[in-house]
Amino acid sequence: MGTPRALADAWRQARHVVVLTGAGLSTASGIPDFRSPGGRWERYQPVPLPEFLASERAREAYWRYKGETWQLICAAEPNAAHAALADLARAGRIDLLVTQNVDGLHERSGFPPERLVNIHGTDSAVECMACHRRAPRAVAQAVWEAGMAVPRCDCGGPWKPATISFGQQLVAVDLERALDAAAACDLFVAAGTSLVVAIVTASETPYDAAADVRIAAPVEQVLPAVRDLLR
Repeated sequence: MGTPRALADAWRQARHVVVLTGAGLSTASGIPDFRSPGGRWERYQPVPLPEFLASERAREAYWRYKGETWQLICAAEPNAAHAALADLARAGRIDLLVTQNVDGLHERSGFPPERLVNIHGTDSAVECMACHRRAPRAVAQAVWEAGMAVPRCDCGGPWKPATISFGQQLVAVDLERALDAAAACDLFVAAGTSLVVAIVTASETPYDAAADVRIAAPVEQVLPAVRDLLR
């Protein structure tokens, strides 16, 4: 176990810091995570990309889930953890933040966009699976809310939120940037997700024994405390 002060001390000594954030960072904003008890995967089975492309029924199930969760995302606001990370980045204490989240709360917190990688894409845009044209999410969302089970592009292809689904490759340039930054950093902080080296998440992870600092307190409490200690 560790403390915010131990993490702040490690952060202060590091020349290059990379942060990885996951769904646990946004739970305090009212967006439930995936794997924890009561999380989204207990109520929803993910639709892999090959199934989305092959089956209208799968596309309808996908949009039923995505249409409802977009309404939840739109109502959410960045929490204290998002704000603390944005402050640390603006102070030059984060080289790169890689987020697994697709909710856009880092952007809305004022995090510098040039230091942010959305490794799993974003829910704020849609992509046509036929012509690959992109458009704002509102274009497809409005059609779904009006009763179309699977919104479609003008070319006839199905719209899909611009997130990375199971069976879909990560964007190569984003992955390379994230891996390069992680390999070069002195401190790697996993917040709200289950990776290494400094772990800040409420649930146990498979890598707790390998971490230099493991803090189980809520991220919306820990990260503001770390920011304040670094000021």
